[in-house]
Formats: sequence, C-alpha cells, structure tokens
Amino acid sequence: MNPDVMVAAHNNAEWCDIVCRTHGITAAFYPHVWASPKRTPPFYPDAVTLDVAARAEDILELVDTSTGCSVKDSFAGLDLSSAGFRILFEGEWIHLAQHRSAPAHATTLQWRRVGDVAGLRDWEAAWRGELVSSQIFRPALLDQPTVVILGGYRRGRIMAGAIVNRSRAAIGVSNLFTTTVGDLGDAWSGCIATVGRAFPKLPIVGYESGDAIIAPHKLGFKSIGRLRIWSKEDGGGGGRAKTTSS
Repeated sequence: MNPDVMVAAHNNAEWCDIVCRTHGITAAFYPHVWASPKRTPPFYPDAVTLDVAARAEDILELVDTSTGCSVKDSFAGLDLSSAGFRILFEGEWIHLAQHRSAPAHATTLQWRRVGDVAGLRDWEAAWRGELVSSQIFRPALLDQPTVVILGGYRRGRIMAGAIVNRSRAAIGVSNLFTTTVGDLGDAWSGCIATVGRAFPKLPIVGYESGDAIIAPHKLGFKSIGRLRIWSKEDGGGGGRAKTTSS
C-alpha cells in the first residue's frame, strides 16, 4: 500500500469532518475509517476508509445505510454490492511531492483568499454555476484555521476557485472549478502557485476522475492510487449521492 494514499485519504476525511461540523453533524475517526452516523451534507460521503484494513461490515455498522448513503472506498478494495450499493464512479488520488517553484505557465487570474460571508456566497454560486448558492459551505468555514477558500478573480469577478485544507502531512485541494470551459489548467496553475507560496514544503494531494485529471498531470501531479465512490441504491437508481466535489 502506498503510504501517500493513506495521507491523501486521511486529509480528505479531515476535510469532510470539518464540513460536517459546520452543519452541526458529529462524525468520528475510527482505527480504519472516518464515518458519520447521520446523513452528511450533499456531495459529501458518509464514510471514508483510511487504510486497506477497513472492512465493509464494520463500515456499514457506523453509518445510516438508507437510500442515498455513500462510502468513499479510498483504496478501491471493498465490495458493497451485496448491501445494495453500486459504484457511482472511480477516480485517482493525485500527489505533488513538493513546491520548488511556481508552475511552468503563469495563471491569468488574480488568486486570493475569500475572507467574508458575501465573498463565500459569490464563490459558491460560481462553483455551482448558479446565481443562488445552496450554502453547503457555511460561514463557519471562514473561521477554520486549517481551511482556506481561494478565488481566482478577473476584474473583480470570480472565474475559478478551490478549497485547501492543511493536515499534518499534506495540503488537500478539493472543489477546484473554473467558469471557463476547458480552462482547468489555468485554475490548477493558479491554485498550486498560491498554495506553494504559503506551504512550500508540504505535498499537495487530492483526487480527480476522467478528463479532469489531465490538467494536474501536466503540472507535475502523479497518480498514486485508485478510489471508488459507492452509493446506496433506492431500487430505481436514484438517491442523493457523492459527486466529485469533496
């Protein structure tokens, strides 16, 4: 087992835990899994495995397994199909070992921290691609010492963004987006340049799937392991499920 995958999985679980706490949901870290007994906010899993020793039966005892339950199988080694789950999608953990310099090509945006509630609402609306935000990202996130919400601006307008969370061994990047089709490279470039200046010695981790993984690969990220998102079926294939945001 690649130890960098364990670092990435734990970092991601810490981020999920922070989001849950801002919604008044108390989850917990167990020896092999992070899990919430109460349904988590939209786009966030109810459990994240932390190492390959996590067993399906143990995980399912810790979560609400009704329709819409989702489990992030960080090592792509579980089989939850017998419990009524299906694989929603697969992805790859990515890892950038160290920031020795800024990315090879410069960003066209001005990147800075989102520091107030109005800015957070604008950020979330841009992330969703809608004028009205859903308030998945609560104002309490702005007070979290290990979380930074970044916006890439052009003429005062948010054109891209990401959320980074600092854990003991890595900086996690999640929810990276751009409002310009086909411009993920610029978003990644600006994000990691900003993070690199603040935390030059810590690796950056995250995960992507499909074509979205091309941009970070071009900037030096390496794929270090596969993951799966399992979602509980409702008999008709529906139900709230995790997507690529967390």
